[in-house]
Amino acid sequence: MPDPIIRPRQDADLESAGAALVDVHSTDGYPVEGVADPVAWLEPAGLISSWVAELDGQIVGHVAISEPQPGDDAVRLWLEQSDDAVENVAVIGRLFVTKAARRKAIGERLARAVVTDPAVHGKRLVLDVMDKDQDAIRLYERLGLKKIGVATHKFGEDQSITAYCYVVPEMR
Repeated sequence: MPDPIIRPRQDADLESAGAALVDVHSTDGYPVEGVADPVAWLEPAGLISSWVAELDGQIVGHVAISEPQPGDDAVRLWLEQSDDAVENVAVIGRLFVTKAARRKAIGERLARAVVTDPAVHGKRLVLDVMDKDQDAIRLYERLGLKKIGVATHKFGEDQSITAYCYVVPEMR
């Protein structure tokens, strides 16, 4: 089997990435908000850049980096704990890999692509992850991300879930 290709996302990838997201939601319940409009969900407010994983010509994974938005708990927690300014922070999100493509280090390779993306050079990267997503938590901790706190992620009609917030260590 060929190695996965990790590359910047192109507009032509959006439909395939959206289909992969729907697949992930059906197996993992990610994102908890659902996927009524997967393409729109892949283009969050303040999008800086995004990457995809391609395997055998299929999009099987995705990750994005965005500017902080109101209500970003990881951003809030980081700013409370550091002397950073909000303009020096970016948010990692929309990271997923289809179940059929797992165990090939694709999630790790996507995460490494965003932390080395020149578009966020000099910015501190943060993220949150729902406590139900244990594989993602293990990945982030294996990669050396530091847990900076716990938040309650609210979604839907009066629904909530615990989220752990992380910061990417400074790269030297």
